[in-house]
Amino acid sequence: MTFYFCSDSLFLLADVPPPASGDFTTSNMSAAITSLASYGSDSDSENESESSTSTEKVDPVDSDATAHLKPLQSGQTMSLAVLNSAPEVAVKEAVETGIHLDPSLKEVAFNPTYETMFAPEFGPMNPYKSQQMAAPRNMLSGYAEPAHVNDFMFEQQRRTFSSYGYALDPSVDTHQASSCSYIGAVDEAEKNKGLTVFESGQKKPEKRKKIKGGDAGEIDNFLGPWAKYIDEKDVAKPSEEEQKELDEIIAKRQKKGRNEEEAPGEEKTILHVKDMYDYQGRSYLHVPQDVGVNLRSADAPDKCYLPKKQIHVWSGHTKGVSAIRLYPSSGHLLLSCSMDCKIKLWEVYGERRCLRTFIGHSKAVRDICFNNSGTQFLSAAYDRYLKLWDSETGQCISRFTNRKVPYCVKFNPDEEKQNLFVAGMSDKKIVQWDIRTGEVVQEYDRHLGAVNTITFVDENRRFVSTSDDKSLRVWEW
Repeated sequence: MTFYFCSDSLFLLADVPPPASGDFTTSNMSAAITSLASYGSDSDSENESESSTSTEKVDPVDSDATAHLKPLQSGQTMSLAVLNSAPEVAVKEAVETGIHLDPSLKEVAFNPTYETMFAPEFGPMNPYKSQQMAAPRNMLSGYAEPAHVNDFMFEQQRRTFSSYGYALDPSVDTHQASSCSYIGAVDEAEKNKGLTVFESGQKKPEKRKKIKGGDAGEIDNFLGPWAKYIDEKDVAKPSEEEQKELDEIIAKRQKKGRNEEEAPGEEKTILHVKDMYDYQGRSYLHVPQDVGVNLRSADAPDKCYLPKKQIHVWSGHTKGVSAIRLYPSSGHLLLSCSMDCKIKLWEVYGERRCLRTFIGHSKAVRDICFNNSGTQFLSAAYDRYLKLWDSETGQCISRFTNRKVPYCVKFNPDEEKQNLFVAGMSDKKIVQWDIRTGEVVQEYDRHLGAVNTITFVDENRRFVSTSDDKSLRVWEW
């Protein structure tokens, strides 16, 4: 049976099988139509229809066929089955076990089973899906066919593809095919006729022939691998055009050299303290004894400590300071040279004043060096001059130059050779001067770059030099 609900009535229709083809007659159809027409009228028509139907005799078959079309009588009661408004429903995972997961999803909110992840896609095929993706694949990147290529051929074709952009098609058997098939830049392959990196379309130039060296048994006539080439020339002269260019370059260099020859700057000195000598007639070169430190002692201190704080700042130079030197033995004075072309002498103890300024270089001063007693010092500057100064009076004693820039200068530490000094020059040489004559005594010229520093070692019998050629060289004095 089936329940049907209307606006104000409840119908119960019986599931009656349809009558046979022979039993379904016109009388049955007319009876059904009559009963449908009588249903749905007002209350009076309903009463009349009831009285009329009660008096008439109806065939039992027809009554059974039209019973479900009759309205329910008010006196009859009907018991309805209890309907469950919230029946049990299968969970989402149980329903979607066969649903295909979209590969574009970044996250899955549940743990899918193997069947769910590998289930086939439903619906029509994506028309925008590329043919390559639709093609059969036996690996992630595509379909790989088994093939055999030896190591040499594989490397040859790989290098050819990297260099020229084409290579032989590995899927085509070159032995069976009538013509070679290429992949990549096919036009370039046809242009080069399929040449590989190990082949060349040009003929290699013939090797230069050498003069035969004779018999190896003859020592005087045997040349061996040192024989000259047949077309080799012993003397190479520049052509006329090259000679003109060389002459112009030499003339420019000579002109430039004459312009750079500058006269030495005027030497002068400035004393910054009121009195040069104290009440006993001692100058600032005298070692002080009232500083709390025994500066006359040559013994090293028992304990030495790392510096922990700044004590003093000497300010007076207007440009970068290139070198500083302490006064020999005592260290109570400090000599500094700067890029402002000046040299200054400072106090290390006491008031730490600037005692004297030495002015005499026209360009930046590169290096300075005291002699053993500290009464004199040398200065090297970019004006191509080395100058010898008196530490006490500030007078310039001598000037030395070889028209090259001195990068470093050093007195010989030996007491018997205080008249000699060496200077590292910009022309890769180390030059030794004698301050008594002002002439060059010795030159050392084995460096391949400008000489930067000089250090005496081995009891002053040798010295070590460093250069821009990345080498250290030890020289005998």
